[in-house]
Order: sequence, then structure tokens, then C-alpha cells
Amino acid sequence: MWRLLKMLLVLVSLGAIGLVGYAYLADLAPEQQRVSAPVTLDVD
Repeated sequence: MWRLLKMLLVLVSLGAIGLVGYAYLADLAPEQQRVSAPVTLDVD
């Protein structure tokens, strides 16, 4: 039983480390582009 818990804890730890490493090292920046749209204002 303890072996199973230890193995599960190791797998969860490795998964968390992998997720953090992927978040820091992967290129997750969104593409940026300029957006312009005309605005009409009703002035009374």
C-alpha cells in the first residue's frame, strides 16, 4: 500500500514539475496585431 502511494506521489510530483517547466519554457505568448475600427458618435 505504501509503495503505491509513494509511486503516485512521485508521478504527481513529476507531472507538476513537467507542467511548470512547459509553462516557463514553451512559447505561450499570444500573437499580437493592431486592430482599428471607425467609431461614429451621435452628437446632438
